[in-house]
Amino acid sequence: MAIQPIRLFGDPVLRSAATEVIDFDKELRRLVEDLTDTMRDAPGSGLAAPQIGVGLRVFTWHVDGELGHLVNPSLDLSEEIQDGPEGCLSIPDLSFDCKRAWSVVAKGFNMYGDPVTVEGSEMLARAIQHETDHLDGVLFIDRLDRETRKLAMKAIREAEWFGESAPTVKVSPHRTNGFGL
Repeated sequence: MAIQPIRLFGDPVLRSAATEVIDFDKELRRLVEDLTDTMRDAPGSGLAAPQIGVGLRVFTWHVDGELGHLVNPSLDLSEEIQDGPEGCLSIPDLSFDCKRAWSVVAKGFNMYGDPVTVEGSEMLARAIQHETDHLDGVLFIDRLDRETRKLAMKAIREAEWFGESAPTVKVSPHRTNGFGL
């Protein structure tokens, strides 16, 4: 297993846009394994590469027994909206109601560079949107209405983990395309 430390709210890597994957190589497959192992250990419904300090456009998900990953995703969102609780492994132990598209069609690639299309609704759609946001440097709290965001920020500031020293972070063997993330 290759479980990596998860970066917490306040870490600049979480606010940086990730770089498109160009090389579909052994290092990318190792990154997908690390993301999968870390997500399952947490446990979580999804995990994006920036959450383990790697600035590449890759994420994994585990929703309703389905395990998957997507590289360089692009999304087509439904106009129908869902509103429900959402949390994040980088903002532990907190969840807030967040509006998301009801369904999504996500296009991208698997770790071998083969084209992939994933269609999902409800929880899978929420997870795919959430993880794609991470690749753009967006956190779910950015999508909350003003009042809920205010409550979320207060809860974050009061959280036991907030302001802790960053955990000892292993240097990732994954390429970061020169961004040093």
